[in-house]
Amino acid sequence: MNDELQHLKNLGKTSAQWLHAVGIHSASDLRRLGAVDAYRAVRTRGFRASKVLLYAIEGALMDVHWNDIPTERKEALIKQLEAISSRHKV
Repeated sequence: MNDELQHLKNLGKTSAQWLHAVGIHSASDLRRLGAVDAYRAVRTRGFRASKVLLYAIEGALMDVHWNDIPTERKEALIKQLEAISSRHKV
């Protein structure tokens, strides 16, 4: 099977399967949603993904290894995730 997502940096079989399960099937789908919303979709679906998946998705979009994403960018992603999560709490 030729899976476009698995050809992106940082994304392997499991992360690609999780992304497919939430309707993300291509790099353009991933770009359209962005790292935070894609990560939230995976977590909302019940998959036990760590924050490394968030960084891996961002790295895939930037075409860099997730560990090479600047600390400031990782912190910004977490702040964005927390802001969205706090708005959706009841």
